[in-house]
Amino acid sequence: MSRSYYQGIYPVKNIDKYLGDPKKCEYRSGWERKVFKMLDENPKVLGWGAEPFAVPYLSPKDNKVHRYFPDIIVVADNNGVQVTTLIEIKPLKETMLPKKQGKKKDRYIYEVMTYHVNKSKWKSAKALCDSKGWTFKIMTEKEINP
Repeated sequence: MSRSYYQGIYPVKNIDKYLGDPKKCEYRSGWERKVFKMLDENPKVLGWGAEPFAVPYLSPKDNKVHRYFPDIIVVADNNGVQVTTLIEIKPLKETMLPKKQGKKKDRYIYEVMTYHVNKSKWKSAKALCDSKGWTFKIMTEKEINP
């Protein structure tokens, strides 16, 4: 199967709502593409953008500061109140500590480390959002494909 379905440039329809260069609205998964389409077509969405900026975080892997690019920023009208949400799209299984269950040791260690790195990224993103009065949300296939 070709990976072209899972990655590409999303053709933004409502260019005035896109926060950034609409010619560079890149999706990295089918789920991202689906969310982009929902945001683009939702009249309550005032603005949205993909990978809007870098959030510094301390990686537990090497104890160094790295840069994390959240998937989406959304500015929406919530009954007359403007709300901003930073969104990360992840498979549900990657939002939970992995279970060993017969996995090879190297694979299990990799998954555990990835989980802890992601938690560090999300902690930094949430702190940034809290400081700005925004919301941080992790979307999984449960919200995207109800």
